[in-house]
Amino acid sequence: MPLSPLDIHNKEFGRRLRGYDEDEVNEFLDQVIKDYESLIRENKEMQNQVLGLQERLNHFTNIEETLSKTIIVAQEAADEVRNNAKKEAQLIIKESEKNADRIINDSLAKSRKVSLEVEELKKQASVYRARFRTLVEAQLELLSVDGWDTLEPPVRLTEHELTRG
Repeated sequence: MPLSPLDIHNKEFGRRLRGYDEDEVNEFLDQVIKDYESLIRENKEMQNQVLGLQERLNHFTNIEETLSKTIIVAQEAADEVRNNAKKEAQLIIKESEKNADRIINDSLAKSRKVSLEVEELKKQASVYRARFRTLVEAQLELLSVDGWDTLEPPVRLTEHELTRG
């Protein structure tokens, strides 16, 4: 156990012949006591400073750990957001492709339907032209008949006869 200033103060030395000067020894011991007390005081202050600095270090270490964890959580959240965005983009692309395919297929179906309708109209126009030609030819034939002079009633052709040609 270390000496205390009180131990130094209470220390007594035995007396001998031709010993040291008692006053010098006492002065020296008083100086040693002052210095020793001063060193103990400084030591306590430094221990208090060390404790304070240790507390601050612990505080900053906790902050560092918290920040590290926060950064990790933020990186994980960012990765999750990025992955979710990629998945959503892929879903949007797939849905767009399906819609594009549906629109193309609908357009092709409509195009086929219009083509069929156009073909049907061409056939009907061809039939109409043929009937009209037959009618005009029948009318021309009537005009060329010699019966105009006698004003005989004209011969009527049925629609069936007109379409036969």
